[in-house]
Amino acid sequence: MDYSSLIREIKAALPGLDVRQNEPMAEHCSFRVGGPAAAMALPGSADQLRALLTLLRQAGVKPLIIGNGTNILPPDEGLERFVVVTCPGAGQVSVSGCALTADCGATLAAAATAAAEAGLAGLEFAYGIPGSVGGGVVMNAGAYGGELKDVVRCTEYMDEDLTVRTALGNEHDFSYRHSLFSGRETVILRTTFALTPGDPEAIRARMRELAARRRASQPLELPSAGSTFKRPAGGYAAALIDEAGLRGYAVGGAQVSEKHAGFVVNAGGATAADILRLMEHIQKTVLARSGIELEPEVLVLGR
Repeated sequence: MDYSSLIREIKAALPGLDVRQNEPMAEHCSFRVGGPAAAMALPGSADQLRALLTLLRQAGVKPLIIGNGTNILPPDEGLERFVVVTCPGAGQVSVSGCALTADCGATLAAAATAAAEAGLAGLEFAYGIPGSVGGGVVMNAGAYGGELKDVVRCTEYMDEDLTVRTALGNEHDFSYRHSLFSGRETVILRTTFALTPGDPEAIRARMRELAARRRASQPLELPSAGSTFKRPAGGYAAALIDEAGLRGYAVGGAQVSEKHAGFVVNAGGATAADILRLMEHIQKTVLARSGIELEPEVLVLGR
């Protein structure tokens, strides 16, 4: 693929679009690792995103679409792909009555903050989740007893043929860390949340409470992708990892957090290979000790 020519063509067709060549993935990944992407675009709106994807389809290019990069592990050697980043550019949020609509690139924190300012309850749990609305809906993000499935009303998305469609209610097929969009080449454009009126100060107080709980229990001071593994049936990944004696275990610059064993962190100078080797060691050790196979919540790119 001649990415230089492709970038020139895209810039000519969409002059306001931010398009880059050989962009470091480490700048777009919460682990702060990863080599360069051959090409990258950062659309400034959902409409610009749609126009870009149409151009890429016409050029025969299948892009890799990411949000805030909080759930990915890009390889050290980089990606010979055209990467489209939907956050923070495509991030508008609007409120109408008890409905809050957020573009795919809006952060979940921004959506929760906008809801609080409008006196709408229901998104407090999402305030501390670092990902984007689009990525959160794809994986049905959740925390502290809440999940996006509890508040999502409808989602506008582009299907595999770039046809714009709308998923309503149960059509989202939400389950634990799963949705209608999981594993598919669909692109979320915007989502509307159905919220309930509440006291703004009480809503903000709840958000502050959850933020304090996060700071107290999670290694937020170090680069990570949050919970590294999904919750297995009948247990918790962090407890299994701890019981296997792996708290603090390190491979290169990657380490099982001393603060929360469910987090693999970049303790300093980690490579993607360090993180991947540590994840694999955790899986093998936990399986040998408990018979439970941990499934990564982190998406390993380049495989």
